[in-house]
Amino acid sequence: MPLNRERPASTSSGNDQGSDVESSSEGRDNLTSGSDQECSRDSFTSDSSSKHCTPSSSPPKTLTMDEVIDCARDLSNLSLAHEIAVNPSFHLERNSLPHNSLWKLVRDTVHKAFWDILESELNDDPPEYGQAITLLGEIRETLLSFLNPGANRMRTQIMEVLDMDLIQQQADNDAVDIHGLAAYVITTMEKLCAPIREEDIRKLRENTSNIVTMFREIFRVLDLMKADIVDHEIRNLRLVLHSGGTAVEYERATFQDVLDKMPSALDHTTTWIKSALELLLTNIAPEQTEGQGKEQKVIPGPFQILNTAFLTILRWDYNVAQLPETLMADEVRLREIQQKLQQCQVVNEVLLIVYNTIGGPIQGLPSLSDRLKRMTSVLLDGMHNHNFNLDEALQGVSAQICCELNKTLTERSYTSLTPELQAILKGQICSITQKTNPIRTLVEDRVQHFFKAVISDPKPQLKIEQVPAGLTAIKPELTSIAAKFIALINYNRIVYGPFYADIIKKLIFRSSSPAADPPQDTAQEAVPFN
Repeated sequence: MPLNRERPASTSSGNDQGSDVESSSEGRDNLTSGSDQECSRDSFTSDSSSKHCTPSSSPPKTLTMDEVIDCARDLSNLSLAHEIAVNPSFHLERNSLPHNSLWKLVRDTVHKAFWDILESELNDDPPEYGQAITLLGEIRETLLSFLNPGANRMRTQIMEVLDMDLIQQQADNDAVDIHGLAAYVITTMEKLCAPIREEDIRKLRENTSNIVTMFREIFRVLDLMKADIVDHEIRNLRLVLHSGGTAVEYERATFQDVLDKMPSALDHTTTWIKSALELLLTNIAPEQTEGQGKEQKVIPGPFQILNTAFLTILRWDYNVAQLPETLMADEVRLREIQQKLQQCQVVNEVLLIVYNTIGGPIQGLPSLSDRLKRMTSVLLDGMHNHNFNLDEALQGVSAQICCELNKTLTERSYTSLTPELQAILKGQICSITQKTNPIRTLVEDRVQHFFKAVISDPKPQLKIEQVPAGLTAIKPELTSIAAKFIALINYNRIVYGPFYADIIKKLIFRSSSPAADPPQDTAQEAVPFN
């Protein structure tokens, strides 16, 4: 399917917005190749004749209306290509208006009026065929649009049978066979449809008594066939995009076209990377120069800077700042990853509090742990909705947990929880809404260290399984989230690595010594990954 100026009116990415893109060793190119210790200063100063290795931006200028339209088209195509490449569930979905909406009422009213007019014309004596001929013309064009370029025989047959001039002459002489033409249309649809539509075609054949109803159903099935063809083209295009790095080259080149027209297209990305660099510089102590007692400023390596920037996305506040331009196509997926991660963290915090408070009597009971985890997850479902009250939800969680604990303790011949202990347990669970809560801080820090280790490792698949102590209760969820996050950012590295390299090069040189040349070993002495 060509990436033209228009995209489908309505698309669906399925319930699973996360990406199934596999991590690739190519993701280590251009800032992802090797470690920071292997990144020399020369790699940031040498010129390159490759367009993809040295992204460029034009001087600021005023955009014309045509350039604005071109940028909008490029961004739309970029977003569509990215969605097809990273989301295997991406498909065309028919527009479905809300049941009680004004738009649906207007549409249904107009459609009913049209079909009522058609029925009235066909029931006249003699019948009027104006509306019916118009419908046949639309049907003919739709059938022709389904044909491959080489299907000349069927094209000729459709043009001969649905010859509008001949049909008009037959209508003028009250000799047109509407039922016969409709039957031919259904037969042709059967030849062109996907196997999934065979049942719809069979029902069309069985309901030929009312010509108006039959025409309405023909158009309904034709709409489904249009969607099937688009989905088929999307699948074919996905294969093309995945072969030989086509998707990467297309996205990178398209973004460069946007950057050429609109140099500010990397402003948010620059701010994002700059913040990561400043964070690292704040946490890195200066080194003492041997024999001189002088402090030398240590500049983090580019790989470390970019990893730190990606880590901030897990805690990104979408209400305060806009995502970097290079990540906007994945905003829905990144939001979902962040929300699932936060919910898992709360579940883990609740379980840690329970087991630390109750202790021995409930240790070694995996079935109890699974029940408590499942119960807590259900009660916290939707915790990121605007109307969700987390305090009330945690009160409900603590009440249910106390009931489940009392039941288990009784079954194991232990004393039930005292009212005082239940109050302590409920208070501790409800207190995790506070940012300074020690259990919350512990879990969040360990999650961050886990993701940092996964992002920094050349083989993240191995690190994903090494969940830190205290997070084992959410290991399945955590590994799944980490795999999706790594797949997204590794693909992002491949596409936008040259742009990141250009930004980091400028930021590093600006942050280094005010001398004309930066220190010779600046990049080589970058702080290694932990």
